[in-house]
Amino acid sequence: MNDVTLQALDLLEEAQAGAAAQVLAVAESALREPTGDICDGPAAMHFVRVVALTRLGDLPAAVTAADLMLAAADRERSTGWRSCALSLRATRRLRLGDLDLREHDISVVLGDLVAAETTLLAGEPNPVIAGNAHTGIAIGYAQLRLYELAAPQFQAAYETTGPVSYPDNGNRAMWLCNLAELNLMWALELYQVGQAAEAAEHLTAAEENAVRAAAEASGPKAEVWRHTALLFAASARADRQDPAGAADEIPRHLAQLQAFGVSVQQPELLLCRSFHALALNRCGRRDEALRVIEAAVADLPPDPSWLAAAALHRTHAILLAKNGSRDVGPGLTYGDTLAEVLWRQRHRWLHAAVTMQSYDLLRWQHEQAERAARTDPLTGVANRRGLDAFLRNLAAPGLTDDHRVAVLALDVDCFKRINDSQGHAAGDEVLRAVAQALTTSVRRGDFVARLGGDEFVAILPGADCAAAEQVARRAVAAVRGLTPWRTGVSVGVASGAAHSLGMSLADADRAMYAAKRAGGNQVSRGHVAT
Repeated sequence: MNDVTLQALDLLEEAQAGAAAQVLAVAESALREPTGDICDGPAAMHFVRVVALTRLGDLPAAVTAADLMLAAADRERSTGWRSCALSLRATRRLRLGDLDLREHDISVVLGDLVAAETTLLAGEPNPVIAGNAHTGIAIGYAQLRLYELAAPQFQAAYETTGPVSYPDNGNRAMWLCNLAELNLMWALELYQVGQAAEAAEHLTAAEENAVRAAAEASGPKAEVWRHTALLFAASARADRQDPAGAADEIPRHLAQLQAFGVSVQQPELLLCRSFHALALNRCGRRDEALRVIEAAVADLPPDPSWLAAAALHRTHAILLAKNGSRDVGPGLTYGDTLAEVLWRQRHRWLHAAVTMQSYDLLRWQHEQAERAARTDPLTGVANRRGLDAFLRNLAAPGLTDDHRVAVLALDVDCFKRINDSQGHAAGDEVLRAVAQALTTSVRRGDFVARLGGDEFVAILPGADCAAAEQVARRAVAAVRGLTPWRTGVSVGVASGAAHSLGMSLADADRAMYAAKRAGGNQVSRGHVAT
């Protein structure tokens, strides 16, 4: 993991701990460092900026910052950061829509979440970035109450912590707690629509994940995660096998979390207070149950999560009804009717998301097939078909003589000797290594292809012969350093107008053969085409 990513993770923790303003200043300074423009800089720092702006309550700026992060991720060709940017933009748009109906557009939010999910199909080698990407998608789906789609993403995030090199930062317990909390929320909503049997299944799943989280809690905040996990496990037992134990354990873990500085107004703690009242009621402690639920209702923040508020008010109404109050009947009926409507709405969103996923998957598979048809399977660079497609796009109408393009033609020295003496497997390894050396030697935006055998070509848009020679010498030096083959490459360089690429390619090819005749392992320049 690089230093920028580690610094970004530290800054994220600081922002979430209350230092958002200071973190924003640090992130913006780091983003301006390369060029002076905040649009530039690494995607990791754009991520920090989005989170800091959100913490400071500037949601419109956070959405714009997510757009900049998306552009940075594309510059870095990072699937993980691209996915994070899409899910960040989705969740910020969702929150913005809750505050301003003019910004409310579920189809746009779902589109970003599905795109974030599809992006990860290409894989993300950095497990920390991958974990954050899966978590971002899961949070977005959870906020829409699409539990079926959120749960696999939290599970995928948890699985990224498997490598031994993964930092000991408590993420394993956190994602298991996320799964436990998700199942508690799912169960509460199922209770509201009269599906008690299904709710019990999710309470069981919640307890299983919570028990695992408590066992795996580690890192600087291990005790916070352990008590959170045990709180969720006790809540899951409130309406099942151990209401008495839950009635005693829930307030104890809540008090401990408050002592750690966790706010009682957090949605997950409010949900657990509903389970606490339920457990007390099942133990016959109805007066105490009413006091607990009334205190929880009083602690609701001005803008509570819908499910937390609904669960607390419904539990309050049920307990009042059990105590003989007749005034709550119409309210309960209305609440149950509203819950049914919202449940149907949830299913419509779920259907829309699944449909989007299907279309996005088909599009991705088509793109993969197209990419495979244009890629050399041995080396991973473009093949001749891919080169032809690139050259067609490059020779677009309207180009003038001012549009210069340089060409490198490259051939591996003594390749037949390597194949004959060390075998074709060694020859294949050499070709892969040469392709990698050439790819890392060219500039961003340049194009590398294997023409066949041991011949490669690189197209450098906007480069003259001097710039191309620098790239060619880097490639020669990189291949010279390859071990254990001790091979070299002959490189021909040519440059000309974009509309005369064919001439430049032929000229570079002639120059490459001149380098080979001169002993190989060197660069030869052709004449500058006009």
